[in-house]
Order: sequence, then C-alpha cells, then structure tokens
Amino acid sequence: MSNKDTKQEVEEQDINKEVTAEEQAEATVEDEVSEVEKLEEEKKELNDKFLRLFSDFDNFRKRTAKEKLEATKTAGSGVIKDLLTVVDDFDRAIENNKSAEDIEAIKEGFGLIHNKFSSILKAKGLKEVEAKGEVFDVDKHEAITQIPAPTEDLKGKVVDVIEKGYALNDTIIRFPKVIVGQ
Repeated sequence: MSNKDTKQEVEEQDINKEVTAEEQAEATVEDEVSEVEKLEEEKKELNDKFLRLFSDFDNFRKRTAKEKLEATKTAGSGVIKDLLTVVDDFDRAIENNKSAEDIEAIKEGFGLIHNKFSSILKAKGLKEVEAKGEVFDVDKHEAITQIPAPTEDLKGKVVDVIEKGYALNDTIIRFPKVIVGQ
C-alpha cells in the first residue's frame, strides 16, 4: 500500500467521521426540538388547567357572594313569619276591645299576647339580661347614673334597671341601662 492509498483511506475515514458527527448533531438537534415541543405542549396543558381552575374559583366566589347576599336578605323572614301570629292576635284584641267592657278581660288578653310574643323570641334565642342586684359590670351593663346605696350590701351593685337588656344566643344585643349604688 502506498502512501497515497493510506492518505485516501484516512481521508475517507475522516469524511465518515464527519458524516457520523453531522448525523449525531442532527439527531441531537431533532431530540432537542422534540423535547422543546413536548415542553411547549406540557406548558399549554398546564396553562389550560390553570385557566380552568381560576375560572372555577371565580365562579365559586361569585356564587357564594350571591348566596350570602340572598341569605342576609331573607335571614329575618323566619322570625317575622312567627311574629305575624302575634300581630294577628293584636288585631283581634283591638277589634274586640272596641266593644269590650270588662277591663280584666282586656288586661288578660294583652298578658296572653305578651307571653306569646316573649315565648317566640325566647325560642329564637333571645334572653333577658338579668341586672338588678348584680355587681355592676361595664361589659354587661350601661350605667345611667349613680345614687347613694340604700344599704351597705348594694354598694357597687345595680340598684334599679331603667331599660331591660337582651342577649341573642349569648351575645348582648342591647345592654341594660341601670342605676348603680355607690
């Protein structure tokens, strides 16, 4: 073999190596392109999932806000419906009082209406806040004035109640207005 043949073989081998390297580079580029395409597709899917989830959450938020608004509008309807029976009783009492001559019967009728009214409110969770004789507590009472205590044991205690206080489900909604002994 001559030098020329050897040179030609080496050149052919170099060309084969170059072709193989080019093929490998092309394969690598194709792999990278397909990888990029896969990542792009995954990105689109995730973005679509995100948009759907965001939309679902926004719809949920709007729906709950609407339900809350409707609930606050009709929250007192149950109490009002129950109190309508008391209004009916008052209407009947007023009509009967036009011709009634027995004062005791009128007093008894209004007492019955008051008891019915009170029992409906109690059933809905309303309780009267006891104050008379209790130790004055700023968190439970509203002092209107102070007077000298009639007895020594009434100092710092509620002597009289000017206006009753009420609690709804153990939360005071109106503080009793009281006179405190000093």
